[in-house]
Amino acid sequence: EEKLNLDDSQWEDIHVVTGALKMFFRELPEPLFPYCFFEQFVEAIKIQDNTTRIKSIRSLVKKLPRPNYDTMKILFEHLKKIAAKESVNLMSTQSLGIVFGPTLLRPEKETGNMAVHMLYQNQIVELMLSEYSKIFG
Repeated sequence: EEKLNLDDSQWEDIHVVTGALKMFFRELPEPLFPYCFFEQFVEAIKIQDNTTRIKSIRSLVKKLPRPNYDTMKILFEHLKKIAAKESVNLMSTQSLGIVFGPTLLRPEKETGNMAVHMLYQNQIVELMLSEYSKIFG
């Protein structure tokens, strides 16, 4: 409901914009990848065969609630554009996975596997960026 003046100089700092985007997703009542899908995505990213892994992730993405799917498609399309400018902004798909993985995808209850979960969260985001056209196409 708050009116923002995007011409304000505070929005010139890309870190402020990125922080606001991450905070938006972090403060949602449920992550963009709903809690009930967390373990399924983790199991999918563990699949050894790359083609099967991509098909499994694609299948899960298609099962998401429509608002989640639509938001995810737009967000990952945007993040893919950022990764395409890696030589300028130093943000590779791996870097974006590290930054956005834990924000977009997390278990409902944190367990002792936080470090392992973080690795999978990063890998899921990275795969979805690198295989965007196969997953969302």
